[in-house]
Amino acid sequence: MAAGTAAALVYLSQESRSRARGVGGLRVPAPVTMDSFFFGCELSGHTRSFTFKVEEEDNAEHVLALTMLCLTEGAKDECNVVEVVAQNHDHQEIAVPVANLKLSCQPMLSLDDFQLQPPVTFRLKSGSGPVRITGWHQIVTISNDVSEEEESEEEDNVEEEAELCPILPAKKQGSRR
Repeated sequence: MAAGTAAALVYLSQESRSRARGVGGLRVPAPVTMDSFFFGCELSGHTRSFTFKVEEEDNAEHVLALTMLCLTEGAKDECNVVEVVAQNHDHQEIAVPVANLKLSCQPMLSLDDFQLQPPVTFRLKSGSGPVRITGWHQIVTISNDVSEEEESEEEDNVEEEAELCPILPAKKQGSRR
């Protein structure tokens, strides 16, 4: 996740937890929650692909942030090419090789939270593995629900504003000599 995006989400998350009420009639952003779950899968000669999907009806934003690919016990000294199949900005499916692992020279690769939008398919394009893929499944939910308590507080604030007396112009005093 980009540093600016992460900072914004942390800020919004802190704001949603504090449940601040708004100042001077300004509305506070909807509560944001962010959950992270550990992700892992293994590709091998027996399981050459794995697809990560989320429910379509879910109103949350899902991100799969990959952290590492590594060869695990039993791997041969051969090239293991791992390919990611996902959608680009035009919603077209594209396949991109992300790693070429070999036991004798590069048994692991750090991806530094390489972010993908589900659905994502990982394929062991060549080699027999096993290759372990790890990362985080991040779920960002923005709640648009307003509780009854918040609605009644907003109504009270509107009534208080209506009860304020209007500001009247100052009266002119006669001139003194």
